Amino acid sequence: MHIIVHERLSEIDAADWNRLIDDNNPFLRHEFLHGLEATRCVCEEKGWRPHHIALYRQKNSDNAEGNNLTDNKTDQLIAAMPCYIKDHSYGEYIFDWSWVNAYHQHGIEYYPKLSNAVPFTPATGPRILIRSDISDFGLNANQAISALLDRVKCSVSEQNLSGFHSLFNTPSQTDAMQSSGLLKRHSTQFHWHNKGYQTFDDFLAIMSSKKRKNINRERRRIQESQISYRWLSGNDLSETLAHQMHQFYARTIAYYGAQSYLNRPFFEYIAEHFSTQTLFLFAECAGQTIAGGLYFKSNHTLYGRYWGALSNFHSVHFETCYYQAIEWCIKNNYQSFEAGAQGEHKLARGLEPTTTYSAHWISHPDFRQAIATFLESEEEHIDHYQQSLQHHSPFKSIEPDDVPRL
Repeated sequence: MHIIVHERLSEIDAADWNRLIDDNNPFLRHEFLHGLEATRCVCEEKGWRPHHIALYRQKNSDNAEGNNLTDNKTDQLIAAMPCYIKDHSYGEYIFDWSWVNAYHQHGIEYYPKLSNAVPFTPATGPRILIRSDISDFGLNANQAISALLDRVKCSVSEQNLSGFHSLFNTPSQTDAMQSSGLLKRHSTQFHWHNKGYQTFDDFLAIMSSKKRKNINRERRRIQESQISYRWLSGNDLSETLAHQMHQFYARTIAYYGAQSYLNRPFFEYIAEHFSTQTLFLFAECAGQTIAGGLYFKSNHTLYGRYWGALSNFHSVHFETCYYQAIEWCIKNNYQSFEAGAQGEHKLARGLEPTTTYSAHWISHPDFRQAIATFLESEEEHIDHYQQSLQHHSPFKSIEPDDVPRL
């Protein structure tokens, strides 16, 4: 076994990389991550220097040590981590600005740092990708994780980095990282879960009367305005539609004064090279496309990423970003819908507070202890926050008489 650090994802065969993904997570696929690099949304000039860490098994035990790229061509990839050396914290959605300020106040550099993440994508998924048949190679998943984390700590030391951050990881991998000395951090998002609904009305039926009427009123305004929707994916995507979706994205970025992470070539790229897991949702009125939403899908989860509109049409935001997506999930028997980071307004639309996880290795021992203390307090605050949200749940409370009895 040996580990190689790749400065470009193109150095790794796409089929070998995708073989590590067992749930068809769109953001972890080689096509998506490579597309970010190929269109230069992710590059050293943008503060995202690829530093992908890959674990290989040599096919020929008599081979040389196998620590260069030419040896890799005859080796088998069995685990990997998408990683980036960063000189800022933008595009991560796990906010560490207070840590940056603390370092600055003590005259210590916080950047650069190493992030194990999907750029610009606050969606949960494994951050250490491991072949499902890893046992066939005489190794188990925990051994692979341990080996890769040892290499991570070497990178932190060799590159003089302040630390390592694995963002939006799965609970199980976060726990494994915690067992290796990393600090666990909790955050909150709002996700929709399919509870066996057959129709959108089934979903509304378990909501309180007030919330149900509000959603019906918002959807009725769409109908009264004669706005219709269409989903497009696969061969239906085109360069023209990609430009249109990019324009909606750019309008929203400009409206909020946000940082534009994705460029037009990336939208062209996903339409051409990643169309089967990409969905465009367009709203049309009087022969004009007035709004659009960008979505991606795995085998079981729909992910909402960006949206935009020509103007502030009443209720179009909620329909484009939530109701159409929920209806699509019910129709296609999808188990969950993730609508991105933050947003308490999502609660009233049937998305429930969900804990997300990250893991952190802080190289400075004093700051490691200080941040550990901070995270303990933050976790308690998040627990209280999520409990308080339950008092505002849109779903009906279960009364004692409603509980089924044998």
